[in-house]
Amino acid sequence: MARPVFDDDHQAFRESVRRFLEREIAPHEPQWERDRDVPREALLKAGAAGFLGMAVPEEHGGAGIDDFRFNAVIGEEVVRADCRGLGAALMLHNDVALPYLLSFANAEQQARWLPGCASGEILLAIAMTEPGTGSDLQSIATTAVRDGDHYVVNGAKTFITNGINSDLVITAVKTDAGLSLLGIERGTPGFERGRKLEKLGMHSNDTAELFFHDARVPVENLIGEEGMGFMYLIQKLAQERLTLTLNATAGAEAALGMTIDYVRERKAFGRSIGQFQNTRFTLAELKTECVKARLFADWQLAQHVEGQLSIEHAAMGKYSSTDLLCRVVDEGVQLHGGYGYMTEYPIARAYVDARITKIFAGTNEIMKEIIGRGMDLG
Repeated sequence: MARPVFDDDHQAFRESVRRFLEREIAPHEPQWERDRDVPREALLKAGAAGFLGMAVPEEHGGAGIDDFRFNAVIGEEVVRADCRGLGAALMLHNDVALPYLLSFANAEQQARWLPGCASGEILLAIAMTEPGTGSDLQSIATTAVRDGDHYVVNGAKTFITNGINSDLVITAVKTDAGLSLLGIERGTPGFERGRKLEKLGMHSNDTAELFFHDARVPVENLIGEEGMGFMYLIQKLAQERLTLTLNATAGAEAALGMTIDYVRERKAFGRSIGQFQNTRFTLAELKTECVKARLFADWQLAQHVEGQLSIEHAAMGKYSSTDLLCRVVDEGVQLHGGYGYMTEYPIARAYVDARITKIFAGTNEIMKEIIGRGMDLG
């Protein structure tokens, strides 16, 4: 259907992204899933093609285009090309971590870090979640104690996307002034990567534990003001959740499409299973829900571009779209029958990859709590 939120420039960009994925990424994704890793060369290629750090100013090697619709195009095309391993790395880098540097880093930090963020030579991660905190940012226990020209950092983080391969980790820590953000670089003394975590799905995406044992981080790596970390995180979470809304909606549409293609061809009792009433009714319901989700997602995207997306609407989009994605892939597996349980079929991979979307960037239960608090229920 027509999507007025995008103009001709976005559509031309979409074609460029699609060609890049078809040529450079999609043929390798199955092997990367088996290897449980996306090589850094893929990210360097994405940077050379102009798909990293589009909002980075031109003087720092970026395109200087502060229009989140370009980010949305990349996310949607990655999902449709079934390149979710690379997609998670790009989403985390472009949509989640980079905005902190663009908004809160000082001029020296931007000159030091942004060129590599645009080229792919610096891969970003953001470390909020800890073994005992989950979605509760105010309970972060990792500490950073000022010692002369350094902060001494102690603590642990877990479930960190790009945790192994990242070169700069934007890390939430407790300082004397409150929650703060530090840019902790690869090679920092006392900073150790833990194991690469074995996940149910999204195997090619790098997710890891991080440990800090008296890690000495230069004071000049403080991002923004000390004690302002909680406010910075809250400001950027709506965009992270919008990213998930857009990607989950695209994922639901893709899963519906592959299921429709399958039921047209698969025969049972002398006719295609698409001709059975149960199949038609199920797919009719899913298509209706996908159209509704797409309209809501595009409206949220337009609101965000105008700087008007509320925390509550971002939460609504995140939980409803990821719930829908999980329903669509589950029904898709069912309609594929036994073949839907075989990992050689894309619907099976979509099924296991989808489940995490209801958990990360704040669980769907937390999203409902955010919405409920905004309703003034007494």
